[in-house]
Amino acid sequence: MRIIMIKINKIILIAACFGMMSSCTILPRSGPNKYEVTASTRGENPTAHIVPVTPEVVYETKVPTSSGFTKSFLQTKPLNAELIRPGDTLNLTVWENVEDGLLSSGMASAATLSELQVDGSGHIFVPYAGRIKVAGQTPEEIRHIVTQALQDQTPDPQVEVRRSAGAGATVSIIGSVGGQGIYPILHQTRTLSTMLASSGGLDVKPELVRVTVIRGKLRSEVWLDDLYDRPELDIALRDGDRILIEADRRSFVIMGAAGRQSQVAFDQREISALEALSRAGGLSAYQADPKGVFVLRKEDQSIARRVVGDAEIKGEQHLIYVLNLTEPDALFLARDFTIRDQDTVYITEAPLSTWNKTLRGIMGGLSTTTSFANTISDLRDL
Repeated sequence: MRIIMIKINKIILIAACFGMMSSCTILPRSGPNKYEVTASTRGENPTAHIVPVTPEVVYETKVPTSSGFTKSFLQTKPLNAELIRPGDTLNLTVWENVEDGLLSSGMASAATLSELQVDGSGHIFVPYAGRIKVAGQTPEEIRHIVTQALQDQTPDPQVEVRRSAGAGATVSIIGSVGGQGIYPILHQTRTLSTMLASSGGLDVKPELVRVTVIRGKLRSEVWLDDLYDRPELDIALRDGDRILIEADRRSFVIMGAAGRQSQVAFDQREISALEALSRAGGLSAYQADPKGVFVLRKEDQSIARRVVGDAEIKGEQHLIYVLNLTEPDALFLARDFTIRDQDTVYITEAPLSTWNKTLRGIMGGLSTTTSFANTISDLRDL
């Protein structure tokens, strides 16, 4: 009777073992299995699309990381840094060829008009010449205008014009630079690259720096490397431009049966799926299913239509790209398939890993192999 009860208990134990395998949701896991990940793609109204990674998919999902300024920025002509602007202060010196001139008196042949501030409408007042429009003019052009206005009243006047205060056109630079602040647009700093050079060094790796120029309601950005590699991107600056310099903030998440699970920052311009796996420590040798490597992404309409093969798709789509690393060309595909910002790389557990967890949970301290062998032996003895 005792022997029969022992065998009944073993049968119950074996049944519990297989029951736990069939209901793997009660086992501790690193995440959902392949069936659960793809569940959203089944049914009448799927919320995601499964897309096996092929050479065609690699090509269609390739999005260039290079960037460039929009047409309005590229067509801007270099600014004349000498132009006078409202708020500037001018000093005028007028020489006259008479002892007692309009502006000079006594033995003095020259008169100095100092601290002439350009008003909000761009004018200054010069005695005997009246209000003169100077905003948008160079000092040389203003000299000529004042000379023309005075020459009918004093013989052969000689005029000198200097800006005594006011930086003229300025830009502001903020972000990952050594010298944040407001900088004047001078003749030698009229373009973006020369202005950046004058603002000091960078606080981040230059190959991972984005430069954004904000002009009024417009904004456009470029990679710093592209700015120096492509001279046509070295745009001319305008008064009031704001230049933002910031490190690359892109990242992806890696989860599942990998060496580590974390959010990973981009450390280069492009990262492939193979490189993403290596940054996570690779696939876990004892847990990972090489047939179940997924890249979860929200894809825009145009790409989704091409890779899914459905021209009726509307709006952004949830796509699940599948990499089967056991296939002959899988590593080449993983090397060429590009990871994008906010992607999730998920590695499912192998079925054997679930089986091993089940046996370990039931058999306690016994090794999985020994427990399984003993279980089979018990079945034969029944």
